[in-house]
Amino acid sequence: MPPLLQIDAFTSRPFGGNPAAVCLLETPADAGWMQKVAAEMNLAETAFLVPTGERFNLRWFTPTVEIELCGHATLASAHALWQLGIVPAGRRIHFDTASGVLTAEPEGERIAIELPARPVTPCAVPAGLAEALGGVSPMLVSDTTPGRAHGNLVVEFGHEAAVRSLSPKFDRLRQFDFGVIATARGTGGYDFVSRYFAAPYGIDEDPVTGSAHCSLAPYWADRLGKATFLAWQASARGGELHVTLNGDRVRMSGHAVTVLKGELVV
Repeated sequence: MPPLLQIDAFTSRPFGGNPAAVCLLETPADAGWMQKVAAEMNLAETAFLVPTGERFNLRWFTPTVEIELCGHATLASAHALWQLGIVPAGRRIHFDTASGVLTAEPEGERIAIELPARPVTPCAVPAGLAEALGGVSPMLVSDTTPGRAHGNLVVEFGHEAAVRSLSPKFDRLRQFDFGVIATARGTGGYDFVSRYFAAPYGIDEDPVTGSAHCSLAPYWADRLGKATFLAWQASARGGELHVTLNGDRVRMSGHAVTVLKGELVV
């Protein structure tokens, strides 16, 4: 029976950060079956791992769609492989994914993953966006993946409190074909804060989003003139990310905690 774990990523305490399910398969599975498992788990993402020699094929599914990049479920996958002894503790892991080869390795007590950077392009404010965000207008809007499926907009607000107090109308956000990464300069030691609304992809608000920081890193590198950041995703669960922009890659690290272990019996 395939092992199935639920792991909270980008947190050092249970029930914080972003939960991901990790399913370890011996052979590839049908995409329709994996989508049903992800819907059953009903978490932001469910990761499916298949060994391929010394590497692993990795795919991610929300409750409604397969996506091409997920940071927190990649971090959770590495945590699962080390914890179960499938990969020796401390060994670097390579994942083959729809976004190319991703890596994970220990970084002190944290896990570091490297993902592709997703630079942003300034764009006009889409009609109806401010209303969908609860009537609050952003000061800047940028597109992360023009013309690509599962894209996002980065919307910057003038202060951290505006991001924390957003009350989106998710029924309206579901009508767009992009997610919304709301962000502002941080306080209290954080370089920036963010929230991620992914209603078109079956997730009203994602608790802590590694892939969003693939765009936030180059965005704030331009705004702040630096390449290393301490970031906070200000969802109800909350999560801390150590983020570094290195050319066309983004390195981010955080803790992970296993909260459930079991077997998938179907």
